Amino acid sequence: MAFFVYILANKPHGVIYIGSARDLRKRLEQHRAGTSGSHTHKYNIKTLVYFEVFDEVIDAVHREKRFKRWRRSWKEDLIADVNPDWRDISDQIPF
Repeated sequence: MAFFVYILANKPHGVIYIGSARDLRKRLEQHRAGTSGSHTHKYNIKTLVYFEVFDEVIDAVHREKRFKRWRRSWKEDLIADVNPDWRDISDQIPF
């Protein structure tokens, strides 16, 4: 079983959201439908720009908490390293 930490954005260098999920495809559908939470719905945050895969839920949760403590510039650098155009990468979700 896999667990994910992910970053969504509403546009390049725009508002971001960091979360974790067991089923990233399903969670992404919830975000895009506007049923998953007020922050993503309020700011129209629907583009998957970054994710990591973990074998253990505890590792994913720790990574999510760590990301949330990072400076904004560190998060932007992380995204830019793997996705410089901040394009949607939901087609790269494994499994």
